[in-house]
Amino acid sequence: MYWLTAIVRPFKLNDVYDRLLAEGIGGMTVTEVKGRGSQPTKTEVYRGNSYSDNFIPKIKIEVALSEEALDSVIDSIIESATTGKPGDGKIFVSKIQQAYRIRTKEIDLDAI
Repeated sequence: MYWLTAIVRPFKLNDVYDRLLAEGIGGMTVTEVKGRGSQPTKTEVYRGNSYSDNFIPKIKIEVALSEEALDSVIDSIIESATTGKPGDGKIFVSKIQQAYRIRTKEIDLDAI
């Protein structure tokens, strides 16, 4: 089992969601986040004062997956989230040691 975290542009969420549903992935957690990558800081002027917005709004999508689904889900996220410009996001994958469904006490793949 794997825990996949994808950070994508907010306007790409529906595209990614639709692709994940097509992959049979219905369970996910989506969070609005702000972050900073390697892009240069933008300096803006508002009412004569300059300020820098160091953090850019993004969407974090988290999904628990089987090993069999991992590669195709990664490919789907990359294809649906890509704009070709800096700031498209990142995908992080880590192993899950155990998972439990609280209501039914199911364990591991049965729990997800």
